[in-house]
Amino acid sequence: MEKSNTTDLYGGNGSLYDNYVDEHAKLRRSLHIMSIIGYCLAFIFGVLGNGVVIWVTGFKMKKTVNTVWFLNLAVADFLFTAFLPLSVTYTAMNFHWPFGNFMCKLNSTITNLNMFASVYILMVISVDRCVSVVWPVWARNHRNVRKASFVILGVWVLALTLSIPYFVFRDTAPSFFSEEIINCFNNYALTDNYTSSVIELIQLRHQSMTITRLLMGFVVPFPVIVSSYAVIIHRIRRSRTLASQSSRSFKIIAAIMATFFLCWAPFYIMCLIELINFTGNQSETLDYVITIGFPIATSLMYLNSCLNPLLYVFMGQDFKNKVCKSILNVLETAFQDEE
Repeated sequence: MEKSNTTDLYGGNGSLYDNYVDEHAKLRRSLHIMSIIGYCLAFIFGVLGNGVVIWVTGFKMKKTVNTVWFLNLAVADFLFTAFLPLSVTYTAMNFHWPFGNFMCKLNSTITNLNMFASVYILMVISVDRCVSVVWPVWARNHRNVRKASFVILGVWVLALTLSIPYFVFRDTAPSFFSEEIINCFNNYALTDNYTSSVIELIQLRHQSMTITRLLMGFVVPFPVIVSSYAVIIHRIRRSRTLASQSSRSFKIIAAIMATFFLCWAPFYIMCLIELINFTGNQSETLDYVITIGFPIATSLMYLNSCLNPLLYVFMGQDFKNKVCKSILNVLETAFQDEE
């Protein structure tokens, strides 16, 4: 049974190096404290920020194709950050999971659901923008809220389908170090009978999960995103009118794309390094890289979910005006004298 006190929290494979004598205990503790602080900040700003985006795009703004995109992106990020107190508790309790087997499975599933939903919503946004710029007449005739809602439903179904294996393989069991400490980890064996064929199956499932997540979460969607924006940039450069009309919204979406890439790319890199270290001869150097890299990469991953609302507020004038107007209306209602 594969268990780990560190990488399991970050969606890793739960490799065996954490079960050996820990030469980097002090470094780990420092990184765990950093992670707890990062998770707490991501939770506060993510829940509040995405809550405001959901409130404004869902209830205060006219329903359009764009609000459908950004509302669902905010919902994915909100769910992601809302579960962060579980990870904070897990880390603070020295990787003891007190919430039961179901919540262990659900927490991992929500994390991966957000990852897949976010990247595919961003891909849909980029394709939608590209179509609107390249074929504006067709977009005006066919682009509507109803079709956008069906597309978003398809994205959520795909993201949920890709996340189901994380619900199946996530498990809880006593730690190797203490029966009183319950680890939440990836149990690729799904059995207690560890034969040679089961060990091979563990490696195969681990490789399949890591490669599938890399392909479906990064390799497939990002070329589509980059290609779409390359076409948009080319068209904008050829048209001054188009540039003035699309400048603000393009900046917002481009900033979201760049932020997503910078926040998620380190996580995928660390997953690949861990896979190489797990399937080959374990290296002390790679162990050290994983020890340092996973907490940092995971903190960046969580940070992404609270940065998008800031991009909306600081770069989107229409959204900014709606937020300010809505907050003022709430305050006026709250403080007005009763007649």
